[in-house]
Amino acid sequence: MIGAGKMKQYTNVLDRPLSKGKQEVSLSGFAFLFSELVQYNQTQVDNIAELERRLEDAGYAVGTRILELLCHREKGNRRETRLLGILSFVHSTVWKILFGKVADSLEKGTEHEDEYMISEKELLVNRFISIPKDMGAFNCGAFVAGIVRGVLDNAGFPAVVSAHFVPVEGLQRPRTTILIKFAEEVLQREARLG
Repeated sequence: MIGAGKMKQYTNVLDRPLSKGKQEVSLSGFAFLFSELVQYNQTQVDNIAELERRLEDAGYAVGTRILELLCHREKGNRRETRLLGILSFVHSTVWKILFGKVADSLEKGTEHEDEYMISEKELLVNRFISIPKDMGAFNCGAFVAGIVRGVLDNAGFPAVVSAHFVPVEGLQRPRTTILIKFAEEVLQREARLG
């Protein structure tokens, strides 16, 4: 064939480049898979706190991998070293990769110096979930909290991350707030850096 370029053949999957590839996932496919994850974990636990912890652990594994992938693709293997830089990275870049848009808001806590909040009006993992009355305040946002914790921990910013429902007047469903409480060592390092 004249003028046809040579197509490179990769014998090992590890030799293939980490190109961006197709960035979209079917919403119905994701909803089904996530529903199965919740249902499977629900059969393995005795209470809601355990279920949320298991979802958070599953999210943590996703978060560690997302950080590695995004640092390689987006930042040329560089990582954030400042607190506001990593929060902005999670709020914008990570959120856009996961949910197709930047998070609704990123706020600093007013009562505590070490708290930050990422809020989302309708978090994707809570959109298609109907919670039975016997499960009370179960929040599938624990999965996303785990993702955020995985990204932060592996970037060197250990934190306790949790998901909370916050009622909003005029909205049928409450918004989800991801509360991030950084470890003391992170604040001390940030103070040293100026």
